[in-house]
Amino acid sequence: MRILLTAVLLTLPGLGLADGDHTRAREAVRRGEILSLSTLLERVPLARGERLLEAELERDDGRWIYELELISADGEVREIELDAATGELLVDEDDED
Repeated sequence: MRILLTAVLLTLPGLGLADGDHTRAREAVRRGEILSLSTLLERVPLARGERLLEAELERDDGRWIYELELISADGEVREIELDAATGELLVDEDDED
């Protein structure tokens, strides 16, 4: 049910971030500090059938970071971190194995 709800929420503008992140993200996008979540999702190299499960926006050492949880068609969860300003892939837990 959560996956379906997330998929529905992602079709609506401004949704898809964890609670409390919406206002911070909207303001940071408005100031030009970060890319919107929808823009970043267009750039993320998703595997076939993979979708966004959860997104969080955090500030780490002065840098905005999107932490994304992705879920594959077979239920495998993958976590990645992206530089919110550039979209650069910082961490992909699949690459850490």
